This record gives sequence, structure tokens and C-alpha cells, in this order.
Amino acid sequence: MGRSVSYPARAVVAFTVLEIETEDDWEFEYAWLRDDVLDRATRHFPSLAPHDGWRGREDRILARNAFADFGVSVYGGLVAVWIVERNDGSYWDADWRTVRSPRAQRWLAQIAPKFNAEFGDHDCLGHMSNGEGVYRRRVA
Repeated sequence: MGRSVSYPARAVVAFTVLEIETEDDWEFEYAWLRDDVLDRATRHFPSLAPHDGWRGREDRILARNAFADFGVSVYGGLVAVWIVERNDGSYWDADWRTVRSPRAQRWLAQIAPKFNAEFGDHDCLGHMSNGEGVYRRRVA
């Protein structure tokens, strides 16, 4: 069965590619990608602060704020840059005292167009029955 790049459920997602000329350059290019998207994200969304973590096994958290995790996932050169409502214990503990989830959903909806324009080079056209995604490069 085929598959596509992973990203957290209900995330705002933008797709791009990691172009690697030789396999030996993979670690360098991946580190450059992480640094680049983190720098751009914190510049465009100043409330994000660097954070090193994971959501599951494939989705790497690079930054977070009071509402959301920001990160990347890579599969075979395809990169999903995503931002999604936080899903950790301390977030839900704080939500229990002062409801955060509706504010998080509103903030994510507000930033989605800017996020997609900044990080998206490809559009996901859909997924085949075996799970493989079909993507198209955006026209500049």
C-alpha cells in the first residue's frame, strides 16, 4: 500500500519539497529546512517560540505558542509544513481552567491564508484509494 507525507489531524498544512542532489546531503538539507521554516514562522507569527518535540513518530514540532504547535513532516522529499492546535497535557489543563480551544481554532482560521501563502509551493489535489497523495506545483 502506498502512502503520503504525514501531518497531524485538523492541521493547517502547506506542501513544499526538499530537493536533495546526493543522499549524503540529506541531513544537511533537512537541518537547513528546519532552520529556514522556523525563522520564517517566527518572523510572520511572533507569538511562536522555538520548541523541540514530536507529535507521534513522524511529525516534528519546531515551535509553539499558547494555542498551537508548528512543525514539519518529511516523506521522500515531500514536506508538509503544518500548524495545529496543541494537544499536550499542559494545554488541556490550562484549557480546563480558561477555555482556549475556541480561541485556538479562531486564530488558526485567521492565519491559514497567510500560512499557506508563505509555506506552500504545491497543492494537494487529493489521495488515491491506496493512500498516495497527488500534488501539483503552484504557478508563480
